Amino acid sequence: MTDIINSISGLLWGHILVYLLIAAGLFFTLRLGFIQFTQFPHMIKVMFQSRQGSGDGISSFQAFCTSLAARVGTGNMAGVAVALYLGGAGAIFWMWLIALIGMATSFAESTLAQAYKTVDEDGNFRGGPAYYMEYGLGKRWMGVIFSLCLILAFGLVFNAVQSNSIAAAFDVAFGIPNYVVGIGLVLGSGIIIFGGLKTISRFAEMVVPFMALAYLLVALYVCAINYDLLPDVFMHVINSAFGIEQAGAGAIGYGVMQAMIQGIKRGLFSNEAGMGSAANAAATATPNPPHPASQGYVQMLGVFVDTIIICTATAALILLSQQLIPDSGVTGIALTQAALEEHVGSWGAIFVAIAILFFAFTSIVANYSYAETNLLFLEHNHASGMLIFRLLVLGMVMFGALGELPLVWTLADVSMGLMAIVNVIALFMLSGVVIWLAKDYNTQRKAGKLPTFDPSQNKKLDQTIPKGAWRK
Repeated sequence: MTDIINSISGLLWGHILVYLLIAAGLFFTLRLGFIQFTQFPHMIKVMFQSRQGSGDGISSFQAFCTSLAARVGTGNMAGVAVALYLGGAGAIFWMWLIALIGMATSFAESTLAQAYKTVDEDGNFRGGPAYYMEYGLGKRWMGVIFSLCLILAFGLVFNAVQSNSIAAAFDVAFGIPNYVVGIGLVLGSGIIIFGGLKTISRFAEMVVPFMALAYLLVALYVCAINYDLLPDVFMHVINSAFGIEQAGAGAIGYGVMQAMIQGIKRGLFSNEAGMGSAANAAATATPNPPHPASQGYVQMLGVFVDTIIICTATAALILLSQQLIPDSGVTGIALTQAALEEHVGSWGAIFVAIAILFFAFTSIVANYSYAETNLLFLEHNHASGMLIFRLLVLGMVMFGALGELPLVWTLADVSMGLMAIVNVIALFMLSGVVIWLAKDYNTQRKAGKLPTFDPSQNKKLDQTIPKGAWRK
């Protein structure tokens, strides 16, 4: 079974997704006029006003924190370490690249999710790729496939990955048995999961900014005490990405391909651009300005924060240390802990364990919210079915704490890859709607107006968006 899963993962990431995701990112970057660069100041401005919302839904900032809670997890600490161990320093360059072009893809999927959102029985906004596949494309079967992949990936497999890294970190730092950590995670996440969507968003709003800032401050301190090494580390990343250092050894092709595959794979796992996951959080917000594209800008910033800032911080910790040793067997969260311990002493491993607890725990509850939204899409919203699913989620949290890392990571890669393929196909098919929404928003803004969404201005949207959210 392990060999079969590894073969599927190799096919998806070695021959399909690398090219598909880069193609999608470049396509939307070009069609949207390099929006992630030309509109960067406006993206920051929208973020500052995103705390304003209404009683009809959570604020854009809460939706941003929920999506960032899912993004910022093991991928930022354990995933970056795995990418460096398997792909070398050059993997970080490809991680940066997939994030920069992926920002445009994130804008597209989040804007669509806002446009095609619905209202559930409790008055919460719900939406995401499954919803724009059904309403925007008229292909519910496509939405069903995506929902099943997302529920498998985020509701089950990814939560096992998060708890796996927490348990490993606590074993290294404190020697706490994995089953004890697993029980604690099940109890803690269960309390929040059973609280519902708004409880999850409020929890994310409180925890995410604090945990990200604390981690970045430690990383900045490490960079400051090693400032003289930073230029060499940066050149090492660039040279490794293009095989300059391997050229003399005759391994340039293999080295570059490994760096590219690992960087893109772990970059996507971390920032989720093009995967369609963060779009589920984007749909829950009441955006300010009241236009789908404004939430696209907010979520685009999430990709930047996750990969360009937080993943780079982890890479700096590792590359500035002497802990990255090929074939040593020290990888994942243990490598990040060893690197920080070298820089700051014995408390480094403890700090990483606490950081991964916050990072991965918030990912577990945010991942669950994505899965719940797609479970509702499949019309399994009766109380007994939801209870069974929540118990399955908590069961996978416990399994992850006790399971082996390689198989869990590979399962995550396969389920994530299947999600991304279905979502990117839908994004290409709805690209005309994305372009129109972006143009409508920016035209109003340039005219000095507050961008406001009026579906009647676009015949396709007026005929396809569901009632209850944008159209009463």
